[in-house]
Amino acid sequence: MAGSLPGTWRCGRPIGCGGERVTTLAATTPTLHRTPAKPFYFNTSAHLLRITRYRANNLAELLEALRQCPEDSIFQHTFRTLQEHHFIREGFSNDFAHWALAACNEPGLAEILAGVDVREFTSVAALRVRFLEIVESYLKNNSEAGARPADESFYFCASDIVVLPTSFQGRTMQEFVEGLRQVSLHSIHHHFIEARLRLKLMSNDFSQWLHEDAGLTETARALNRIDIYTVTLEEVRQQIVRIVERALT
Repeated sequence: MAGSLPGTWRCGRPIGCGGERVTTLAATTPTLHRTPAKPFYFNTSAHLLRITRYRANNLAELLEALRQCPEDSIFQHTFRTLQEHHFIREGFSNDFAHWALAACNEPGLAEILAGVDVREFTSVAALRVRFLEIVESYLKNNSEAGARPADESFYFCASDIVVLPTSFQGRTMQEFVEGLRQVSLHSIHHHFIEARLRLKLMSNDFSQWLHEDAGLTETARALNRIDIYTVTLEEVRQQIVRIVERALT
């Protein structure tokens, strides 16, 4: 894509706001009063959870279900649950790892599954392949673990996702920073984590807009280096704000 930061994509466009009132945030700090080429439109997303027909009572069944379940189920148990786990510091970042430990008592497998970094993937298909490789390899070396009954079944779920506009937009850098501070964590997750699968490039909506429309390429790259696994989502928000403000002082 012309003008795109390597490994990023186009972002932050309006999505049928109709006549909805848009909240604008007045610039108060002159050094932050930049005028990007295009505004950043903050969106969010709602998720309607449903249980699929796939479930696993042991690790062998988990492997088979991983092969057959729909892609949105893989997405639900990795990208979506990462948002839920962001409110705590303990625990694993995906449901497969949590189940392997809590229900199957396989800490070795759980640790390997938890080590899968969603930032390395630009498609759910590739992410599925990685989980299949991990479970297949583990069962090959621990064959007795495959048929051992789990303490509880793993139910594969999925979500129907509806993208919604918010009342915030960033026409200036000050408005963008204030929008970052005020939008919900669901909006932060939508633009910073879920977005990386939208156009199948390794970045996020904020970085692409900073590079493409605000001319802050190094700031965009700095955002991409934020570790989303060691802090809460609120702390991710705070890091984003600090990085952007530091670039504008």
